[in-house]
This record gives sequence, structure tokens and C-alpha cells, in this order.
Amino acid sequence: MKILKKIGFFSAFIMPSLVVLGIYLGGYWNFLTLAFTFAVIPLIDQITGKDRKNLDEKTEVPLISNELYYRFITYVWAFFQLGFVVWATSIAAFKTLSTAEWIGFVSGVMIVTGGIGITVAHELGHKQDKFELFCAKLILMTVCYMHFIIEHNRGHHVHVATPLDKATSKKNQSFYAFWVQSVVGGYMSAWHIQMDILRKKNLRFFSSENEMLTFTIAPILFMVALTVGFSLYAGMFLWVVPVFFVVQSVLGFTMLELVNYIEHYGIVRKQLENGRYERVTHLHSWNASQMISNFFLFQLQRHSDHHANASRRYQILRHFDESPQLPFGYPLMMVMSLVPPLWFKVMNKQLKDWEEKVYLAA
Repeated sequence: MKILKKIGFFSAFIMPSLVVLGIYLGGYWNFLTLAFTFAVIPLIDQITGKDRKNLDEKTEVPLISNELYYRFITYVWAFFQLGFVVWATSIAAFKTLSTAEWIGFVSGVMIVTGGIGITVAHELGHKQDKFELFCAKLILMTVCYMHFIIEHNRGHHVHVATPLDKATSKKNQSFYAFWVQSVVGGYMSAWHIQMDILRKKNLRFFSSENEMLTFTIAPILFMVALTVGFSLYAGMFLWVVPVFFVVQSVLGFTMLELVNYIEHYGIVRKQLENGRYERVTHLHSWNASQMISNFFLFQLQRHSDHHANASRRYQILRHFDESPQLPFGYPLMMVMSLVPPLWFKVMNKQLKDWEEKVYLAA
């Protein structure tokens, strides 16, 4: 069983394989990735159920936490995603697709770069190792979301489950309203954090340590390089290249925001008498321990432990019964979140039940 779980994290590479297969089979086969993600995986999740087992903290965690195998998978993905985006752009530039094929293809690319890619970047972006941080930035460059490293680590993890956090969705807030709050507010927050860092170091705006400048410019330069390269090869300006790159980027980070919306919906940390908020624990994030979808998402669904212990690597994240539990894995919850009345009906009840049974009683 342990060997199967170990191999299971390579399952993320199934998604780009389905995108490639869809392109070369043509027609409605381009919807293969979309169908697999939002129909097949939820079905398998329901059949296989949850994995509530945690590793032994004394004997297993120290060994598995430092095992290169798990880091190697994320390193491979970082460079794979760069190549995948170049390949996808070449398809957009040179292959004639019908409207249906375009929709299916772009949706598949969105799942690969945003659904899985940003998940890997999220894992790597929490580490202090320079190579891991480089890999995280490389992935985020391909979806125009490099500021995520600053805002997520210094903003979201500090203010999560409070009114100060742009990436925490409020009770009865639709995903569509949240998207504006998180995308626009998150980018502005990253700039505020960066400027505060520069002020404390007495550095000017145009400084080599102003990462937000780099994070804003790098994706643009990457897009220009793709456009110039493919246009020179074609012998004409290919306007579809920058358009495709921007569209897949927006859809990619929209996948991230769907996940953000799900992970903290309606949860608020208690405010103490001194005005500060209680410490972040495993009670302040929605948890989902469905085994199969966690393989594809590098156990991101064990999000309650991630927020309580942000430095823990994905392979050793734990399940806690007392954490708020999502009724389904992320794929199905993401679909539900796109239909606000359905989402509110299901999740407001889940939130109320959990608060009455666990949180408010604590």
C-alpha cells in the first residue's frame, strides 16, 4: 500500500497526457481532461473513500519528510510545465481547431497549468531552499501569477480567516465576487508587502530586491519571447500567441482562486480581548482527505494541517477529524462553487454544523 501511495503522486502527469491525447485524437476528445477531472476523479473518490491514516511522527515522518523522491516529482513538474506551455502555445499558433476543440483544449491546459501547476508552485514556494523557490517562480511565471509567492506567504498565511485576508472567502460571498477580491486585492496586497519590505531596508523602488518588479515583468518578457519566436518561425506576426498565453494564464489562476474559495469559506478566527486573532490551527481550513484527488493535488486537500504547519511537506500532511470537513474532494466542490445557490445550500449547513459541534464549543 505504501508503494502504491508513493507512486500515486506521479498521477498528476496523467492530466497533460490527456491534453496531448485529446489534441491528436481531435474533436470532442479535447474534453477528455475536463471530463476526467470533474467526473471520473469525483466518482473514483466516492468509490475509494477517504484516507484518514497519518504517518507515525517518530518513525516515519523524519524519513519520508527528507526523502528526495517526493521533492524530485515537484522539480520535474516545474520544468515540465515550462515545456508544456511552449508546446500548448505552438498548438494554438499552428493547429487549426474548431470552436469546440478550442474550448476543450484550453480547458485542459487550464487544469494542467493552474489546477496542478500552481499547486506544485504552492508547495515549493513555502520552502527556504533557493532551487525550490526558483522552481516555484518558474511555474508561476507561466500563468502570470508570480506575486502569489509574496502575498500567499506573507499575507494569506498571516491573516487567514480574518477580514484582513483577501484570499479568505466570506460566508454568503459568491465565488465571482471572491475572484475580484482575491485577484485584484491579492496583487495590491503583494505590492504593499513588497514596499514595506523595501522601506524597512531603506531601499529604493528600482532595487534588485524589489521582487514585485521582477514578478510583473518576467511573465510579459516570457510572452514576448514566445510571440517573437513563433512569429519568426511562421514568417508573420501571430496575434494568437499572446492572446492564448493571457487566456490560459487567467483561466489557470482562476483554478487557484476556486481552490482558495473552497479552502476557507466562511471560517473566521476568534478575536481576542487585545484585538488580535487567535493563533492559526488545524481548525481554520476546510479539510478533504479523499485519497485519489489528493494524489493529483499533492495532498493540498489536507489543507488544515498545511495552515497549522506551513513548513510540512506535502507527503507528511495529516488528517484531523476535528477539522472542518468538506463533503467531497476539490474537483466536485469546485463545480459546486460555480453555482452559488447550490454552494450556499450545502456549505452553509456544513459550516453551521461544524461550528456548533466543534469550533464554538472549543
